[in-house]
Amino acid sequence: MQKALCFIFLLLLPSAFITLPAAGNQRKDIPLLLMWWNVENLFDPIDDPSTADEDFTPDGRRQWTRKKLLLKQMRIRHVISAVKSHPEYMKYPDLLAFAEVENSRTFSETLSPLNGIHYKTVYFESSDPRGIDIGIAFNPETLSSGTVKTYKGHAAREIIAARFSSAGRPFHVILNHWPSRSFDEQWSEPKRIAAAKVCRHIIDSLLLRSPKADIIVMGDFNDEPGNRSIHEVLRSSFDIRQVKNGGTSWLFNCWSGSGKTGSYRYGRRWEQLDQILLSPGMFDTAGLSFPHGGFRCFSFFRMLEPSDGKPWPTYEKGRYRGGYSDHLPLILKAVTGKR
Repeated sequence: MQKALCFIFLLLLPSAFITLPAAGNQRKDIPLLLMWWNVENLFDPIDDPSTADEDFTPDGRRQWTRKKLLLKQMRIRHVISAVKSHPEYMKYPDLLAFAEVENSRTFSETLSPLNGIHYKTVYFESSDPRGIDIGIAFNPETLSSGTVKTYKGHAAREIIAARFSSAGRPFHVILNHWPSRSFDEQWSEPKRIAAAKVCRHIIDSLLLRSPKADIIVMGDFNDEPGNRSIHEVLRSSFDIRQVKNGGTSWLFNCWSGSGKTGSYRYGRRWEQLDQILLSPGMFDTAGLSFPHGGFRCFSFFRMLEPSDGKPWPTYEKGRYRGGYSDHLPLILKAVTGKR
Protein backbone atom coordinates (compact mmCIF):
# COMPACT_ATOMS: atom_id res chain seq x y z
CA MET A 1 0.00 0.00 0.00
CA GLN A 2 2.84 2.35 0.94
CA LYS A 3 4.63 1.66 -2.35
CA ALA A 4 1.44 2.30 -4.32
CA LEU A 5 0.91 5.71 -2.65
CA CYS A 6 4.52 6.69 -3.37
CA PHE A 7 4.04 5.69 -7.03
CA ILE A 8 0.89 7.82 -7.35
CA PHE A 9 2.61 10.81 -5.70
CA LEU A 10 5.57 10.59 -8.09
CA LEU A 11 3.19 10.28 -11.04
CA LEU A 12 1.26 13.44 -10.11
CA LEU A 13 4.27 15.52 -9.05
CA PRO A 14 5.44 16.55 -12.59
CA SER A 15 1.96 17.68 -13.57
CA ALA A 16 1.80 19.92 -10.50
CA PHE A 17 5.01 21.64 -11.57
CA ILE A 18 3.62 22.10 -15.07
CA THR A 19 0.11 23.40 -14.26
CA LEU A 20 0.73 25.67 -11.29
CA PRO A 21 3.04 28.20 -13.01
CA ALA A 22 0.79 28.24 -16.08
CA ALA A 23 -2.22 29.16 -13.94
CA GLY A 24 -0.22 31.91 -12.28
CA ASN A 25 0.70 33.43 -15.66
CA GLN A 26 -2.76 33.49 -17.15
CA ARG A 27 -3.67 36.90 -18.56
CA LYS A 28 -6.80 38.42 -17.13
CA ASP A 29 -8.39 40.81 -19.58
CA ILE A 30 -10.12 43.80 -18.00
CA PRO A 31 -12.78 45.49 -20.20
CA LEU A 32 -12.52 49.21 -20.74
CA LEU A 33 -15.25 51.35 -22.30
CA LEU A 34 -14.67 54.74 -23.95
CA MET A 35 -17.50 56.86 -25.28
CA TRP A 36 -17.43 59.81 -27.68
CA TRP A 37 -20.55 61.91 -28.26
CA ASN A 38 -21.36 65.26 -29.79
CA VAL A 39 -24.29 66.04 -27.50
CA GLU A 40 -25.53 69.04 -29.53
CA ASN A 41 -25.39 72.32 -27.67
CA LEU A 42 -25.33 71.41 -23.99
CA PHE A 43 -25.79 75.03 -22.87
CA ASP A 44 -27.00 76.52 -19.64
CA PRO A 45 -29.65 79.27 -19.93
CA ILE A 46 -27.41 81.97 -18.39
CA ASP A 47 -25.94 84.57 -20.73
CA ASP A 48 -22.13 84.52 -20.78
CA PRO A 49 -20.96 87.96 -21.96
CA SER A 50 -17.61 86.53 -23.08
CA THR A 51 -19.17 84.22 -25.71
CA ALA A 52 -21.86 84.37 -28.37
CA ASP A 53 -24.36 82.23 -26.46
CA GLU A 54 -27.25 84.68 -26.53
CA ASP A 55 -29.39 82.32 -28.60
CA PHE A 56 -29.41 79.80 -25.72
CA THR A 57 -31.07 82.01 -23.14
CA PRO A 58 -34.76 82.32 -22.19
CA ASP A 59 -35.12 85.51 -24.24
CA GLY A 60 -32.84 84.36 -27.06
CA ARG A 61 -33.70 82.96 -30.46
CA ARG A 62 -33.74 79.38 -29.13
CA GLN A 63 -35.74 80.32 -26.01
CA TRP A 64 -33.49 78.02 -23.99
CA THR A 65 -34.74 77.56 -20.43
CA ARG A 66 -33.72 75.69 -17.32
CA LYS A 67 -36.54 73.22 -17.95
CA LYS A 68 -35.22 72.43 -21.43
CA LEU A 69 -31.70 71.98 -20.04
CA LEU A 70 -32.93 69.57 -17.36
CA LEU A 71 -34.73 67.50 -20.00
CA LYS A 72 -31.60 67.35 -22.16
CA GLN A 73 -29.46 66.33 -19.18
CA MET A 74 -31.96 63.60 -18.34
CA ARG A 75 -31.77 62.30 -21.91
CA ILE A 76 -27.97 62.21 -21.80
CA ARG A 77 -28.04 60.23 -18.55
CA HIS A 78 -30.61 57.92 -20.12
CA VAL A 79 -28.11 57.04 -22.87
CA ILE A 80 -25.25 56.49 -20.42
CA SER A 81 -27.46 54.25 -18.29
CA ALA A 82 -28.52 52.36 -21.42
CA VAL A 83 -24.87 51.56 -22.07
CA LYS A 84 -24.62 50.13 -18.57
CA SER A 85 -27.73 48.01 -19.18
CA HIS A 86 -26.57 46.74 -22.56
CA PRO A 87 -25.78 42.99 -22.35
CA GLU A 88 -22.48 43.46 -24.17
CA TYR A 89 -21.19 46.05 -21.68
CA MET A 90 -23.00 45.84 -18.31
CA LYS A 91 -21.02 48.81 -16.98
CA TYR A 92 -20.84 52.57 -17.27
CA PRO A 93 -18.26 53.95 -19.71
CA ASP A 94 -14.89 54.30 -17.99
CA LEU A 95 -14.19 57.43 -20.01
CA LEU A 96 -16.64 59.91 -21.55
CA ALA A 97 -15.80 62.70 -23.98
CA PHE A 98 -18.58 65.10 -25.00
CA ALA A 99 -18.41 67.79 -27.66
CA GLU A 100 -20.49 71.00 -27.64
CA VAL A 101 -20.54 71.60 -23.88
CA GLU A 102 -20.75 75.20 -22.71
CA ASN A 103 -19.00 75.03 -19.34
CA SER A 104 -17.68 72.72 -16.65
CA ARG A 105 -20.59 73.38 -14.28
CA THR A 106 -23.17 72.17 -16.79
CA PHE A 107 -21.00 69.18 -17.69
CA SER A 108 -20.50 68.07 -14.08
CA GLU A 109 -24.16 68.67 -13.27
CA THR A 110 -25.19 66.42 -16.16
CA LEU A 111 -23.15 63.49 -14.87
CA SER A 112 -23.45 63.86 -11.10
CA PRO A 113 -26.87 62.19 -10.50
CA LEU A 114 -25.85 58.89 -12.18
CA ASN A 115 -26.53 56.03 -9.77
CA GLY A 116 -23.50 54.06 -8.61
CA ILE A 117 -20.69 56.06 -10.20
CA HIS A 118 -18.91 59.32 -9.42
CA TYR A 119 -17.03 60.63 -12.43
CA LYS A 120 -14.08 62.96 -12.19
CA THR A 121 -14.06 65.64 -14.86
CA VAL A 122 -11.34 67.32 -16.90
CA TYR A 123 -12.39 70.52 -18.60
CA PHE A 124 -10.72 73.27 -20.63
CA GLU A 125 -12.43 76.41 -21.85
CA SER A 126 -11.76 76.65 -25.58
CA SER A 127 -11.42 79.81 -27.62
CA ASP A 128 -14.49 78.93 -29.70
CA PRO A 129 -16.57 82.10 -30.11
CA ARG A 130 -19.79 80.19 -29.34
CA GLY A 131 -18.25 78.90 -26.13
CA ILE A 132 -18.58 75.18 -26.91
CA ASP A 133 -15.91 72.88 -25.51
CA ILE A 134 -14.96 69.22 -25.10
CA GLY A 135 -15.62 67.83 -21.63
CA ILE A 136 -13.85 64.70 -20.36
CA ALA A 137 -15.03 62.51 -17.49
CA PHE A 138 -13.45 59.32 -16.16
CA ASN A 139 -14.16 56.71 -13.51
CA PRO A 140 -11.39 57.06 -10.87
CA GLU A 141 -12.00 53.47 -9.74
CA THR A 142 -10.89 52.07 -13.10
CA LEU A 143 -8.66 54.81 -14.56
CA SER A 144 -5.82 56.97 -13.34
CA SER A 145 -5.34 60.35 -14.95
CA GLY A 146 -1.96 61.70 -16.03
CA THR A 147 -0.96 64.72 -18.05
CA VAL A 148 -3.52 66.64 -20.10
CA LYS A 149 -2.40 69.14 -22.73
CA THR A 150 -4.20 71.35 -25.22
CA TYR A 151 -2.93 72.24 -28.67
CA LYS A 152 -4.10 75.01 -30.96
CA GLY A 153 -5.69 73.02 -33.75
CA HIS A 154 -7.09 75.97 -35.70
CA ALA A 155 -8.51 79.41 -35.07
CA ALA A 156 -11.43 78.33 -32.90
CA ARG A 157 -10.98 75.07 -30.96
CA GLU A 158 -8.15 73.30 -29.24
CA ILE A 159 -7.19 69.63 -29.57
CA ILE A 160 -6.88 67.84 -26.22
CA ALA A 161 -4.29 65.12 -25.58
CA ALA A 162 -4.78 63.24 -22.30
CA ARG A 163 -2.81 60.41 -20.76
CA PHE A 164 -4.57 57.77 -18.66
CA SER A 165 -3.68 54.36 -17.29
CA SER A 166 -5.77 51.25 -16.76
CA ALA A 167 -4.45 48.47 -14.49
CA GLY A 168 -1.07 50.18 -14.66
CA ARG A 169 -1.05 50.24 -18.47
CA PRO A 170 -0.76 53.76 -19.97
CA PHE A 171 -2.69 54.95 -23.01
CA HIS A 172 -3.34 58.26 -24.74
CA VAL A 173 -6.61 59.83 -25.87
CA ILE A 174 -6.61 62.66 -28.43
CA LEU A 175 -9.93 64.53 -28.68
CA ASN A 176 -11.04 66.65 -31.60
CA HIS A 177 -13.94 68.84 -32.68
CA TRP A 178 -12.97 70.32 -36.03
CA PRO A 179 -14.58 73.27 -37.88
CA SER A 180 -17.97 72.57 -39.43
CA ARG A 181 -18.87 72.49 -43.12
CA SER A 182 -21.15 75.52 -42.76
CA PHE A 183 -21.46 77.94 -45.68
CA ASP A 184 -19.18 76.02 -48.08
CA GLU A 185 -17.31 72.74 -47.67
CA GLN A 186 -14.38 73.78 -49.89
CA TRP A 187 -14.03 77.06 -48.03
CA SER A 188 -13.90 75.32 -44.64
CA GLU A 189 -11.77 72.31 -45.69
CA PRO A 190 -8.39 74.09 -45.24
CA LYS A 191 -9.30 74.67 -41.60
CA ARG A 192 -9.90 70.96 -41.05
CA ILE A 193 -6.69 70.08 -42.86
CA ALA A 194 -4.82 72.48 -40.55
CA ALA A 195 -6.38 70.76 -37.54
CA ALA A 196 -5.47 67.35 -38.97
CA LYS A 197 -1.82 68.40 -39.28
CA VAL A 198 -1.72 69.42 -35.62
CA CYS A 199 -3.41 66.18 -34.56
CA ARG A 200 -0.97 64.10 -36.64
CA HIS A 201 1.95 66.00 -35.12
CA ILE A 202 0.72 65.04 -31.63
CA ILE A 203 0.43 61.39 -32.70
CA ASP A 204 3.90 61.34 -34.27
CA SER A 205 5.43 62.94 -31.17
CA LEU A 206 3.95 60.20 -28.96
CA LEU A 207 5.03 57.43 -31.33
CA LEU A 208 8.54 58.86 -31.60
CA ARG A 209 8.94 58.40 -27.85
CA SER A 210 7.20 55.02 -27.82
CA PRO A 211 6.47 53.30 -31.18
CA LYS A 212 4.18 50.79 -29.44
CA ALA A 213 2.14 53.47 -27.65
CA ASP A 214 -1.59 52.86 -27.33
CA ILE A 215 -3.26 55.93 -28.85
CA ILE A 216 -7.00 56.46 -29.31
CA VAL A 217 -8.03 59.40 -31.49
CA MET A 218 -11.69 60.39 -31.12
CA GLY A 219 -13.77 63.25 -32.36
CA ASP A 220 -16.32 64.97 -34.51
CA PHE A 221 -14.04 65.72 -37.46
CA ASN A 222 -16.73 67.17 -39.74
CA ASP A 223 -15.00 65.19 -42.48
CA GLU A 224 -15.53 61.57 -43.47
CA PRO A 225 -12.97 58.73 -43.68
CA GLY A 226 -12.37 59.31 -47.39
CA ASN A 227 -11.75 63.04 -47.11
CA ARG A 228 -8.23 64.39 -47.46
CA SER A 229 -7.89 65.54 -43.84
CA ILE A 230 -8.66 62.05 -42.52
CA HIS A 231 -7.19 59.71 -45.13
CA GLU A 232 -4.15 61.67 -46.31
CA VAL A 233 -3.15 63.86 -43.36
CA LEU A 234 -4.14 61.68 -40.39
CA ARG A 235 -3.42 58.57 -42.51
CA SER A 236 -6.53 56.68 -41.52
CA SER A 237 -7.05 53.24 -43.07
CA PHE A 238 -9.81 50.64 -43.20
CA ASP A 239 -7.20 47.94 -43.90
CA ILE A 240 -6.04 46.30 -40.66
CA ARG A 241 -3.10 44.65 -42.43
CA GLN A 242 -1.87 48.02 -43.65
CA VAL A 243 -1.99 49.36 -40.09
CA LYS A 244 -0.21 46.35 -38.57
CA ASN A 245 2.49 46.22 -41.24
CA GLY A 246 2.99 49.93 -41.76
CA GLY A 247 5.14 50.69 -38.73
CA THR A 248 3.79 53.86 -37.16
CA SER A 249 2.48 55.33 -40.42
CA TRP A 250 -1.20 54.36 -40.34
CA LEU A 251 -4.15 54.54 -37.96
CA PHE A 252 -7.02 52.07 -38.02
CA ASN A 253 -10.45 53.60 -38.60
CA CYS A 254 -12.96 51.74 -36.45
CA TRP A 255 -15.79 52.27 -38.93
CA SER A 256 -14.13 49.52 -40.97
CA GLY A 257 -16.32 46.43 -40.94
CA SER A 258 -18.74 47.92 -38.42
CA GLY A 259 -21.77 47.37 -40.63
CA LYS A 260 -23.12 50.81 -39.65
CA THR A 261 -23.84 53.67 -41.99
CA GLY A 262 -22.96 56.67 -39.83
CA SER A 263 -23.50 58.73 -36.71
CA TYR A 264 -25.03 61.82 -38.32
CA ARG A 265 -27.53 62.30 -41.10
CA TYR A 266 -27.72 65.24 -43.45
CA GLY A 267 -30.85 65.13 -45.55
CA ARG A 268 -31.25 61.51 -46.55
CA ARG A 269 -27.56 60.67 -46.39
CA TRP A 270 -25.80 59.15 -43.37
CA GLU A 271 -22.31 60.52 -42.67
CA GLN A 272 -19.39 59.20 -40.63
CA LEU A 273 -18.28 62.55 -39.22
CA ASP A 274 -17.66 61.09 -35.75
CA GLN A 275 -14.76 58.66 -35.80
CA ILE A 276 -12.41 56.66 -33.59
CA LEU A 277 -8.91 55.92 -34.89
CA LEU A 278 -6.38 53.55 -33.28
CA SER A 279 -2.59 53.40 -33.36
CA PRO A 280 -0.83 50.10 -34.30
CA GLY A 281 -0.02 49.55 -30.61
CA MET A 282 -3.70 48.79 -30.00
CA PHE A 283 -3.25 45.54 -31.94
CA ASP A 284 -0.35 43.96 -30.03
CA THR A 285 -0.57 41.85 -26.88
CA ALA A 286 0.83 44.45 -24.47
CA GLY A 287 -1.18 47.14 -22.69
CA LEU A 288 -4.54 47.96 -24.25
CA SER A 289 -5.83 45.99 -27.20
CA PHE A 290 -8.81 46.27 -29.52
CA PRO A 291 -10.93 43.10 -29.70
CA HIS A 292 -12.92 42.05 -32.74
CA GLY A 293 -16.25 43.86 -32.73
CA GLY A 294 -15.10 46.35 -30.12
CA PHE A 295 -16.55 49.39 -31.91
CA ARG A 296 -20.21 50.42 -31.98
CA CYS A 297 -22.27 53.39 -33.07
CA PHE A 298 -24.67 53.22 -30.16
CA SER A 299 -28.39 53.85 -30.31
CA PHE A 300 -31.76 52.54 -29.20
CA PHE A 301 -35.20 53.25 -30.59
CA ARG A 302 -35.99 56.29 -28.43
CA MET A 303 -32.92 58.13 -29.76
CA LEU A 304 -34.21 57.87 -33.32
CA GLU A 305 -37.03 59.49 -35.25
CA PRO A 306 -39.84 56.93 -35.65
CA SER A 307 -40.60 58.17 -39.17
CA ASP A 308 -37.19 57.78 -40.81
CA GLY A 309 -34.74 56.45 -38.19
CA LYS A 310 -32.44 59.47 -38.09
CA PRO A 311 -31.12 60.84 -34.76
CA TRP A 312 -33.78 62.73 -32.79
CA PRO A 313 -32.25 66.20 -32.31
CA THR A 314 -32.77 68.83 -29.67
CA TYR A 315 -33.25 71.42 -32.41
CA GLU A 316 -33.90 71.06 -36.12
CA LYS A 317 -33.86 74.02 -38.51
CA GLY A 318 -34.24 76.35 -35.55
CA ARG A 319 -37.30 74.56 -34.16
CA TYR A 320 -37.19 72.93 -30.73
CA ARG A 321 -37.69 69.17 -30.97
CA GLY A 322 -36.70 68.07 -27.46
CA GLY A 323 -34.66 65.06 -28.57
CA TYR A 324 -31.31 63.64 -27.51
CA SER A 325 -28.82 64.97 -30.09
CA ASP A 326 -28.36 65.24 -33.84
CA HIS A 327 -25.35 62.91 -33.49
CA LEU A 328 -25.21 59.32 -32.24
CA PRO A 329 -22.49 58.34 -29.74
CA LEU A 330 -19.57 56.03 -30.52
CA ILE A 331 -18.35 53.40 -28.08
CA LEU A 332 -14.97 51.70 -28.08
CA LYS A 333 -14.53 48.54 -26.07
CA ALA A 334 -10.89 47.77 -25.33
CA VAL A 335 -9.27 45.26 -23.03
CA THR A 336 -6.24 45.75 -20.84
CA GLY A 337 -4.23 42.77 -19.72
CA LYS A 338 -3.26 42.25 -16.09
CA ARG A 339 -0.98 39.44 -14.95
